[in-house]
Amino acid sequence: MKPFQNFLKNLRRASKIIDLPDEILKKLETPENIFETEIEFKTDDGKTKKIPAYRVQHNSARGPFKGGVRFHPDADLDEVKTLASLMSLKCAVANLPLGGGKGGVQIDPKTLSRAELERISRAFFRAGTEAGIFGIARDIPAPDVYTNPQIMAWMLDEHEKILGEKSPGAITGKPLELGGSLGRMYSTSHGGVIVLEEFLKKCGKKPSETTVAIQGFGNAGAFFAEIASKRGFRVVAVSDSQGAIFCDGESCQIPKIREYKRRFGSLRGNFCQGDTCDFEKMRRERVRVISNDELLELDVDILVLAALDGAIHEKNAGKIRARTILELANGPITPEADEILENRDITVLPDILANAGGVTVSYFEWVQNRSGDIWEEDFVNAKLEKVMKNAFSDLLKIYKKHKKPGQKLNFRIAAIILGIERITNAMQLRGWI
Repeated sequence: MKPFQNFLKNLRRASKIIDLPDEILKKLETPENIFETEIEFKTDDGKTKKIPAYRVQHNSARGPFKGGVRFHPDADLDEVKTLASLMSLKCAVANLPLGGGKGGVQIDPKTLSRAELERISRAFFRAGTEAGIFGIARDIPAPDVYTNPQIMAWMLDEHEKILGEKSPGAITGKPLELGGSLGRMYSTSHGGVIVLEEFLKKCGKKPSETTVAIQGFGNAGAFFAEIASKRGFRVVAVSDSQGAIFCDGESCQIPKIREYKRRFGSLRGNFCQGDTCDFEKMRRERVRVISNDELLELDVDILVLAALDGAIHEKNAGKIRARTILELANGPITPEADEILENRDITVLPDILANAGGVTVSYFEWVQNRSGDIWEEDFVNAKLEKVMKNAFSDLLKIYKKHKKPGQKLNFRIAAIILGIERITNAMQLRGWI
């Protein structure tokens, strides 16, 4: 099943629970606008290439479109449309005055030089700006998969050249020197930790009593490990694309693990070269090298999914032993796996709540750019805490309201209901429905 069909399946399930009229459901199923184009760029050897590019604008009832731009060979229209739709719900769940958008350029950035990457970034944003897609009060992109603050800087510069004026709020996730916000770099992870803490309070459990395994040690996973450890969680295992490490008998020392990754390019590289491993070194550092599959199947309290989509699927969902899963990545659990986990009473804290810290601080960045203000890091983090705690509280109310005896309801569907209701209210007030 394609990603957008998966989205529609969950949307319709949530809609049935609240008896949503078909007219409104159709509005939520259909993006307001799809910008589909081919962008041209010159390669370093002087050739001209054309590649597909998209920007999907899902729903603007609550405010301007907001969402990342990804550079990925699989970033097709179906994927981008799905992510834009989920962004509308995510912004509504966090109660931000924004709608959902998403962009994608179908290219593998690992095959590009820095100069080629810049030319593609500028070409994409030039096409969108000239078509009236992007703008400070219209559609505000941000980094996503394989894009970063530097790419946002090139895009912003191109946008401002076309406008003939400065407009820093047209893009978020920028370098600090160009109007980026303090706290933005780790905001997705910070927001996820806050959600986890609120969930544990509901369960009557303390961080010091909670073991955590983290799949993915990129930006989001590494910052999550660092913040969670500082707040008392027992992070016992982490992984990257090359494999995983399990910390025997104690919590992992995250600064040391970051150094493994920096020095050797992978977590297991500190202990293994190919199939040859230094077992004495592992014993001294109380670490075991394990596979990515083994990490997913560890007997821990919390499994954090911070890597790619589809990490848990129908073939491995029955082997998961964690009692709670937190989705820091977008779409890391397939709908088939969702059903298996739900039947096994494994709680999933869904991506449209758990990773909303990123778009929340992007919103703060946009507000600062529009007002000309600069907020201190502690102020940004305090505001993020408030937004995420309120979002979890609102979700819990929806869950309790619609959870009936004998009826299946998980936090993902409850979050979708919360998003639907807020977007629907805005559309009704505007007279769209």
